[in-house]
Amino acid sequence: MKIKFIFILSLTTTLCVAQQTVNIIPQPVSIQQQSGNFILTGNTAIQYNPQQKGLKKVAKFFNLQLKNTTGFVLPVNTSLPATIQLSIEKLATIGDEGYNMDITSKAVTIKANTTAGIVYGIQSLLQTLPAIRTNAKLEIPCMSITDYPRFKYRGMHLDVSRHFFGPELIKEYIDLIASYKMNVFHWHLVDDQGWRIEIKKYPKLTSVGAWRVDQTDKIWGSRPQAKPDEKPTYGGYYTQEQIKEIIAYAAQRNVTIIPEIELPGHVASAIASYPQLCCKQQQQFPLTGGNYTGMSSNYCAGNDSAFNFLENVLTEVIDLFPSQYIHIGGDEVDKNPWKKCNRCQARIKKEGLKNEEELQSYFIKRIEKFVNSKHKKIIGWDEILEGGLAPEATVMSWRGENGGIEAAKQSHDVIMTPGKPVYFDHYQAGPEGEPIAIGGMNTLKNVYDYEPVPKELNAEEAKHVLGAQANLWTEFITTAEHVEYMILPRMPALAEVVWSPKENRNWNSFNERLQNHFKAYGEKGLHYCPGNFTVNIRPFSQNGKLFVNLSTEILNGEVYYTTDGTEPTLTSNKYSAPVEINSTGLLKASTMQNGRIMGVQAARQSFAMHKGIGKNVIYANPVSRYYMADGSNSLTDGVRGTGTVGKFWHGFSGKDLIATIDLEEAKNIQSLALGCLQNYNDWIFLPQSVKFETSVNGTDFEEVQTVNNLISINEKNAKFDFKTSFPAKTVKFIRVTAKNNICPPGHNGEGKPGWIFADEIIVD
Repeated sequence: MKIKFIFILSLTTTLCVAQQTVNIIPQPVSIQQQSGNFILTGNTAIQYNPQQKGLKKVAKFFNLQLKNTTGFVLPVNTSLPATIQLSIEKLATIGDEGYNMDITSKAVTIKANTTAGIVYGIQSLLQTLPAIRTNAKLEIPCMSITDYPRFKYRGMHLDVSRHFFGPELIKEYIDLIASYKMNVFHWHLVDDQGWRIEIKKYPKLTSVGAWRVDQTDKIWGSRPQAKPDEKPTYGGYYTQEQIKEIIAYAAQRNVTIIPEIELPGHVASAIASYPQLCCKQQQQFPLTGGNYTGMSSNYCAGNDSAFNFLENVLTEVIDLFPSQYIHIGGDEVDKNPWKKCNRCQARIKKEGLKNEEELQSYFIKRIEKFVNSKHKKIIGWDEILEGGLAPEATVMSWRGENGGIEAAKQSHDVIMTPGKPVYFDHYQAGPEGEPIAIGGMNTLKNVYDYEPVPKELNAEEAKHVLGAQANLWTEFITTAEHVEYMILPRMPALAEVVWSPKENRNWNSFNERLQNHFKAYGEKGLHYCPGNFTVNIRPFSQNGKLFVNLSTEILNGEVYYTTDGTEPTLTSNKYSAPVEINSTGLLKASTMQNGRIMGVQAARQSFAMHKGIGKNVIYANPVSRYYMADGSNSLTDGVRGTGTVGKFWHGFSGKDLIATIDLEEAKNIQSLALGCLQNYNDWIFLPQSVKFETSVNGTDFEEVQTVNNLISINEKNAKFDFKTSFPAKTVKFIRVTAKNNICPPGHNGEGKPGWIFADEIIVD
């Protein structure tokens, strides 16, 4: 792929009957079109008051973008009939990042309170121009725009630890962020798999910690532990000079870079470089991706030299980055080494701490105190809430929104970045036919429909929600092309969520504007997802009957379906109203666009009609709030789970599934089954066994049979029905007990409790 040092997302406008269509993303607060056009030529002048600080640099940036698109550079502060006027003024209501833009046939005027607002006005203006050079007239519709952001934090994250991406890709990423008026680049520079920032005081962090054994030929989760004699050759890092250049590049585009330096966990790369920093104080295996079994990945919380090391590292980081914030990670800390470490236990005793959770809080608070002494603030993932939140910390809520809600209620600032829907390493379509992803499904519409302010917060608490951010983790992303594909077009969708007023957002309007952005991506050679062609199949119950709604995200798309398991064609049923399901079977559905069936594979959903449909289920152990499927009675809704983790599956973490069904009346039955899922990489395992019991009164239960699991726990993926048949008997209550499994030897969670995922208890 050809990397672009200068990127401008600008779009050819489309002629309508009366006037050109304006395809600006994100949608401005107010836009009023008038008749006529402003024609941009090489004889148009950029004008500004040289006494207004920063406008000279803004004009230079504007000309740089125009040269890339139009091929010419506009004269500056020259008297010409056509002008583009840039002006800093005192304007009410639009804030520090807003702008007013008026376009007439003779002039373009962009006014703002700061240069940031001028830059955003320029970005909107650029989106009205062709994406590539053209000999056609450069006509910009006459209009007036008033615009300003809804949230002050509008972020994109990129993980460069799993796979190193050079400065050219980082600049392209920043250009894309800036083109959609996002203002934060969260640069994940440190993790187990690689240390990517030069620290002059500790050269081994990059000579050792930035390199690992090359296993890019293997899927991430199947990569074995490196052997001691294997040579690390895969990796890279950014010099401090490169980082300074990138920071300046971002600042010109009004993008702040927040560096992330992980602690106290996820630091195998640092410990491989300096083993004395961990509890074991012993040499690591060579680094690799995937399996880190037996390696140390935590700093020793009882070792003052670890804190001295971090203070020295953070001093160099703070001296480099002008950002108000330093991200310190704080997530997924394995506290088992601390439990076995004499120094850590001594620290707990000395500081009067109750447990390892409070030791983590001590660690974070101590680092925060140091960062604050440098006149900076910390951001951490929501695990930093564990054991007590550091006084001035800002929380990034990634494990759903609960951490963000809790932090906001404690009057801490929050950035919402929940795995669903803003983890862009998840699939956005397919997954058949799509580039490999870590799993899950966050479609374009999922992103566009996201509301960053949880309904659980009152008006005062909601003020602590600074905005939202999308995260791109790169376990499965090794190329610049793949990076582009995973963020386009989901990033523009999030940009509209965090910039535009909530009442201005409209899915159909966004889709229509997006079509021209697709053209721009193609003309620029950018890789992007054309859309999620997979039909959304949504079952629901009504008046004791089971129905399904079918829908597609595709603009002007139609849905065709079958209920007999055959592949849909243009002669199949065309969806127009909810489809009733009255028998066991397989429904398939496909999207039709422009007269042809789209997508690699039809969406499919199995249904099991049985005597327990719609009956209440009582659980001895609660269902995980993260995997509730479609409600408390998901095990009796007739809907079978798909291969997608989470969809129509009830999840139970670390405990047995014990479910009792009340059939409401005595019924004759002769078979029972429980459907379960195994997904090795997600810690989901088939139960060791499933016991089926029946009762007439709900108190006295009789065991029918215990069905043992015969499928290997090392099988990567499996769906299996634990089933028993017996002579017909009359029962009113059914109890099903599925015994939880533990992660097997060799698994990265070895010895820890796994998950049970179940979709249906089938009663016949």
